[in-house]
Amino acid sequence: MMFVEVGPDDFSQQALYDRLCETDRASQSGAVVTFTGRVRDYNAQGHIEGIELEYYPGMTEAALQQLLKQAQQRFALTNAGIVHRVGRLANHAQIVWVGTCAAHRNDAFNAASYLMDMLKQSVPIWKKEWANGEAEWVAAKTTDSQAAMRWLQETDEPGA
Repeated sequence: MMFVEVGPDDFSQQALYDRLCETDRASQSGAVVTFTGRVRDYNAQGHIEGIELEYYPGMTEAALQQLLKQAQQRFALTNAGIVHRVGRLANHAQIVWVGTCAAHRNDAFNAASYLMDMLKQSVPIWKKEWANGEAEWVAAKTTDSQAAMRWLQETDEPGA
């Protein structure tokens, strides 16, 4: 059973892995891939003092559920989950966790990459970075758009 959680609370990677595998037990998947994103202590301008993430309750969770559904269809996933934190987060804090289960490793790895690339592009979560006691909104990165476009172009190819 796929799951999505959005909130301010920190998470346990082990507990999420266990949850992912426990609800996937009947399918006997051969591959489990997880990814955890953390707050960096720098940006292109130098040191930062953390980040703040805002979201649109209800809309954000629905967008994440839709993303999971797309990944399941595209990569033959047997289970998947996404947990995303919001609020003020200190440097090195966990931000996001993605887990995927599939019969084969390629689907599990590709689905985890797809989920992260598309999440950064299509899910309504906004980020501020704190530096010198002041916050500044972060614009979307060109590299994030390029990563998402790679997946979109693959679906446009004949026979895809």
